[in-house]
Amino acid sequence: MTKSELIARLAEANPHLFQRDVERIVSTIFDEISNALARGDRVELRGFGAFSVKQREARVGRNPRTGEAVKVSSKFVPFFKTGKLLRDKLNT
Repeated sequence: MTKSELIARLAEANPHLFQRDVERIVSTIFDEISNALARGDRVELRGFGAFSVKQREARVGRNPRTGEAVKVSSKFVPFFKTGKLLRDKLNT
């Protein structure tokens, strides 16, 4: 599902809201999650899952085309761990 599909479904489910308001709400939620992760905070949505940031250490990688060794610097990456309710829903 894309962001625009999510907005359309939420607008259908909430006919008392204008689509532009639903779009603003969804964008604000995504922005707040992104800002929290950028600060290094953890975002937990009970029953759905938790977003956090993990650090990948520097390593030596390989260029797949040439096979040449390439230094890959350390970096932070987003990480998502599913909640129990979501896992149970997917596995039933």
